[in-house]
Parts: sequence; C-alpha cells; structure tokens
Amino acid sequence: MMAEKYIIGIDQSTQGTKAMLFDQTGDLLERMDLPHEQIINEKGWVEHDPIEIYDNTVELIRSLVDRCRISRDSVAGIGISSQRETALVWDRATGEPVYNAVVWQCARGADICNQLERQGVADLIREHTGLSLSPYFSAAKIAWVLQNVEGAQQRADRGELCCGTVDSWLLYRLTAGAAFKTDYSNASRTQMFNIRTLKWDEEVCSLFGIPTCALAQVCDSNSHFGDTDVEGFFDHPIPIHSMLGDSHAALFGQGCLKRGMIKSTYGTGSSVMMNIGSEPVFSEKGVVTSLAWGMDGNVEYVLEGNINNTGAVVSWLQKDLGLIASASETQELAERAHEEDQTYLVPAFTGLGAPYWDSKARGIICGMSRTTGKREIVKAALDCIAYQIVDIVRLMSEEAGLPIREIRVDGGPTRNGYLMQFQSDMLGIDVQVPKAEELSGIGAAFAAGLGLGIYDKKQIFSRMTRTAYHPRMQEEERDRKYQGWKDAVRLVLAK
Repeated sequence: MMAEKYIIGIDQSTQGTKAMLFDQTGDLLERMDLPHEQIINEKGWVEHDPIEIYDNTVELIRSLVDRCRISRDSVAGIGISSQRETALVWDRATGEPVYNAVVWQCARGADICNQLERQGVADLIREHTGLSLSPYFSAAKIAWVLQNVEGAQQRADRGELCCGTVDSWLLYRLTAGAAFKTDYSNASRTQMFNIRTLKWDEEVCSLFGIPTCALAQVCDSNSHFGDTDVEGFFDHPIPIHSMLGDSHAALFGQGCLKRGMIKSTYGTGSSVMMNIGSEPVFSEKGVVTSLAWGMDGNVEYVLEGNINNTGAVVSWLQKDLGLIASASETQELAERAHEEDQTYLVPAFTGLGAPYWDSKARGIICGMSRTTGKREIVKAALDCIAYQIVDIVRLMSEEAGLPIREIRVDGGPTRNGYLMQFQSDMLGIDVQVPKAEELSGIGAAFAAGLGLGIYDKKQIFSRMTRTAYHPRMQEEERDRKYQGWKDAVRLVLAK
C-alpha cells in the first residue's frame, strides 16, 4: 500500500496567515490561523512586520503537522498564496528587511505616481504592464522605500538589496536565501512587469528608479521554487511547488481554467476576475489586465475589477450605524423588507473603485419614502454589493466579447442566501457557491500537488461541490432596478 502524501497550503493574507493540510485526494483536513499586527500611523500609512509574518508561517507549519499527528516524511510539498501588491525590501546577504512591508492599502506612493503622471508616462506604463498608474501597486511602494531609507537606493543599484512581494520574501527566508523567485501572477501586479514580453520592463522600472537586478526571477506558478526544512523542523527538504497571488489562487481553486470563466471574491472589498485565455485584452473602461498564472510553460491572462466596499458595507451597518448586532441578521431583515421600496445605497465611503475610479465620490442613500425603515436600509446595503459586481461583470463580458454563463463566488458574504439570490437575479445567470471556503489556500495547494504529480486535474476539480442560485427575476424588473442603481451612482460621481 502506497504511503499517504500531504500538501500544505499557506495563505498569507492582509489580516493574518493560514496554514492548511490537504490529503492526496485534495480534501482539506485541517486549518490553523495566526493574525499579525496592522501597523497604521497618523497619516493612514499601513505596514506589516515581515519578520512577524515569516515567524508566524514557520510556527503554523510546525503546529499544523503536530496537531494532525502525521509523519513529517509524508509532507510532499508546500504551496503559497499571498496578499498581492504589498511590497518589501531586504538585504540580499542577511535576509533582514531594511523597512517594514508597505501594504497594498497604503497610498504613500501617491506623490511618486503624480510626478510620473506629470511626466506624461502614465499611458506607457499602462500599455506595458496592463495596470493604470497607481500607488496601489508595488512599484511606487518600493520606490518610496528606496527614496526614504538612507542608503537604500545606492545599495539596490549595487545589487545588495532584494525588492519583492510577500511570496518572494517567504520563499527567500524559507530557503535560507537560496531562492529569490516569484511567479507570473504576483509579478504582474507589481506595475513593473511587461505582460506582453513576460519580462521585467527595463523602461518602466527605470521610471520608478528600481534596478531590475534587485528583482526576483519570474517562474511558472506551479514551478519547483526551492526547498525548505522549515528551520530544521523537517528531516528532509520539502519542495515549495507553487506560488500565486491570493485572487489568482482563488480563481484557480474555483476551477476557472477556461476562457470566459469568472469568479468574484467577496471580502472587505471585492475582486472580480475573468479568465480571458492566452491573449491579453486591454480594457478602455475601468478594469485592468493581469496574468492569471503561468502553468507548464503557458501563461493565461485575466481581466480584473477591484471594488472598494462590499463586505465593508455590512460592517458599517453593524459597527457604525448599530442597525444589526451581527452580519447573520441581514438575510432575514432583507427578506422582510417592503418589496416596493426603492432605496439605493451607493457605498462610496472611500470613493468608487472599478469601473468608475472616482476617489472623490462620497456615499449616498437615496430613493427613500415613508416605507423606508431599518429593513429597507439593510436590504439596500446588500443590494449595493450585488449591483457593484454587476457593473464589473457586464463590462468584462463586453470588453472580452465573451458571454458569461455563470459566476463562481467565494468569501464570507456568500453565506447570505438573500444576497446570492439577488446577485443571480441581477446578473441573469447562475451563481455557484462552493462548499469549501478557503479558495486561495486550495488553489495554491492544488497547483503544488499538480506540479508534483500527486493530483489529477480533472479529478480534483470535479470533486468540488457547489450550491447553485438560479435567476428568478423577470428581465423587465431587472432592467428597472439596475437603471435605478445607475441613476444613484450618477448622483455621487464628481462633475
């Protein structure tokens, strides 16, 4: 009888790190989590301590194996999904960070981007990288560190520093400095990678003042990135056999492997991502183009739209308005709301993201009548989550010239039956909710297991069970409701 083999999936996210153990059929057996500190100053700058993230990752791998009481020899490989765009710089010789990780939420690179905008190079950057010039991406964050840490620019120019994302940092430390690599998905979100030539873009990097000698080797997402004994925990080296950005890992974990397949992750905000196949499509209307992944020598592209506030709207109802005690109350309240009420909420608390990209927009509640009360406001809050997803999905279908037949979804809000049914009604297509919740970790583990030859692709994806929501709303009613949403959005857009 063949000995059991296990895959460890690491999901290193904004709030914390998860470690998951998968068996050789792809089933998730156990999950463990550790949070890390959110370092936020009076300017609203957001940082993470890279050492804390690494130490948590090591602790979780050890604790997971011990808790599950499996043989250390039975661990066949590790896959890593990570928060994207978060950037850090460290000493190539010692592995010590020269500064904290600058988190994707942090806009401290705005002045750098504004300067490049004034130089008239924003279109060039977008044409080469697929991304609109923004401090959201890694390049401006790394440039800020090099400009503001004494001696960092000179050391980077001499090749003494590594500039990278969280995946390459974890790999570097887990392999004791032997491997400095990243994958296509993470590289494509740095705003330094040319998604046509599939190389670091010398011209764009020079505009940000970042030497390409300080950047990681870019590899297929299911490559053998390196080996680790996790600080001596394992008696033999364990291959790290996948690295993916978290949204890309979720797309892979959802089985969106064919052109035209689409997923939406509902979190604090939302990422809507569509597989557009082996050729890039460049949107003119507010969504960006990135690489989905590289697998076995082939790359695939995605269109992506990022929404600022989706799950955050429910937190706002609870923590700021005090209308609900917990998110679980929202489904019943929305279902009991007055059917004819026409209240709309546009949650532009921090401006509007894709496809509007209006940072000056501010939120609004409109269309209220005497029938509007607590239930109706809660319903409007859930509805606005679905409307924002519709905005992106319709745009992606138009830009890619592809019909969308279903959307696969994940994240905490997908447990809300009212929201999922309304999402299906407003899109006019099926909404598929997987039973499994940890799609980023699943995607990383599946990619590693496939790279190692442990998993069969057809078998592991066919085993995933889902709950389907089918559209029930008449087209005329759908059009009327969506037009009301568009009218409400127009009220908040900067003139």
